[in-house]
Amino acid sequence: MLWLLLLQVLASCLWLGHSEVVTDFTSCPQFFYEGITPNEAFAPNNSAKICQRYNDQYHFATLYDRTNRIPVYSAYIYQPGHGPPPHPWFFVEPQLIGKTDLTEMKRESVLIAEHKFTLEQIKESQAVVEDYDGLISLVRGHLSPSGHQTTKDSKMATFTLTNIVPQDGSLHQGAWNNYEFDTMVKASEGCTTTYVITGAVPGDIYIAGGRVNKPSHIWSAACCVMGEGSLKAWAAIAKNDENQVRPVTLGELEDRLTELYGQKRVTLFDNACPRQ
Repeated sequence: MLWLLLLQVLASCLWLGHSEVVTDFTSCPQFFYEGITPNEAFAPNNSAKICQRYNDQYHFATLYDRTNRIPVYSAYIYQPGHGPPPHPWFFVEPQLIGKTDLTEMKRESVLIAEHKFTLEQIKESQAVVEDYDGLISLVRGHLSPSGHQTTKDSKMATFTLTNIVPQDGSLHQGAWNNYEFDTMVKASEGCTTTYVITGAVPGDIYIAGGRVNKPSHIWSAACCVMGEGSLKAWAAIAKNDENQVRPVTLGELEDRLTELYGQKRVTLFDNACPRQ
C-alpha cells in the first residue's frame, strides 16, 4: 500500500509540474517578485491562473477572466531583446476548454484539425481569432508585449489570446507604445531584475457580439531589484479611449485600482516594493 501511495503522490507532482492552467502560480513563481502574487481583491469569480507555456518552457503568467474573455493581468520579467517579431498567428489555451492532456498553447486550426475540438468548444471559455476580425478603432493589445521578451520562443508565447485585450488603436501606437519602449528602458536602468505586472480593468463595452470585454483602463507596474538588493518601483495607467498615459507611483496605482474595482484593497507586489 505504501508504494502505491508514493506512486500516486509522484504522479500528482508530475501533473502539477506540467500543467498550464493551474490552481495557483506555484508552477511559475519566478515571474513575481519574491514569488508573491497580487492579492485576490480584483480576481473575478470565473478566473483561471495560467503559467504560459510554449515549447516546453514557461514564459510568463496570466490571470484570465473566462467571462469577459480577457486577461486580468500578465506578469513577466522585463528582458527586452532584439530580433524580428515572430509569425503573427495567435494561440489559444486548450486547458480552458475542459479536460485535456494538452499542456501548451495551440493554434485554433491545430486543435480543430488534429485534436478534434470544435470552434464552438473553444469559444465557450476564451476569445478566438474571429472575435478580433474587422476592428476599426481597436487593436489586439498585448499585456506582456513581445518586445519585452528576449528569445524567439518567449516572444512567440506572448501571441496567445489569453494575453490580449481590445486596446484603443491610438493609445496602442502612441502613448502606451512610448511607455513600453521608452519609459521602461529609462526607468529600468540600473536594475538587475525587473518584475512587471500589466493589467486591464473591465469596462462597459463589448466587442464580437458581446463576447469580449473592452477594458476601461490599461495599467502597468514594475518592481526593480538593484545592486545590493535595493528596490525601486514605478507604474502607469491609461484610459482605454484616449492617447494618454499617466505615470504614477506603485501606491497611487494600487489606490486607483482599489477605486476602480470597488472591492477590497488591491496589492500588486510584495510589501518590500516601495509604494512612493
